[in-house]
Amino acid sequence: MEENPVVQLFYGRVQIEQATSFFYFSKGSKYQDILYKLKYKGMMELGEEMGKHFGIDLLKSPAFTSVDLICPVPLHPKKEKKRGYNQSWWIASGIAQQLNKPISVDNLKRLIYTETQTKRTRFERWQNVEGIFELTNPEAFNDKHILLVDDVVTTGSTLEACAQAIHSKSTARISIATLAKA
Repeated sequence: MEENPVVQLFYGRVQIEQATSFFYFSKGSKYQDILYKLKYKGMMELGEEMGKHFGIDLLKSPAFTSVDLICPVPLHPKKEKKRGYNQSWWIASGIAQQLNKPISVDNLKRLIYTETQTKRTRFERWQNVEGIFELTNPEAFNDKHILLVDDVVTTGSTLEACAQAIHSKSTARISIATLAKA
């Protein structure tokens, strides 16, 4: 859907081509268990499998057929080391397999370690991620359509910060795909 709730999160905040989520997240739903296992219980393959199913749906939408690169939202190296993996990378991997597009993992970097966003207000989330991402090779994104991938979008603050970092240094167009919309 063009005027979907995920797109609406970014109205007036950051320029995006399109945004979508695979499912709605609510406490107590079966999706809560999937996301918990993916993010905290080491079930990375679950993210890849969900990404594959999501990718099949994205192939049906003309808005996502022009994607050139898939870029998972990066974790800070300290957090990735502690967790052992980046759940967004696993989701992006499944999507990339279906879209037959490469994944970019070395260009968008998270510079600053931040605590979890789960208990923060919308304004606190925005403050927590302001200026924490950077492109290391902006030219690699120039004139490309980048698909930013994350596990869950709540207020959109993290994805907005990623998009702003990309827009500030490159001529990329950006779309967003998350497994869940909370």
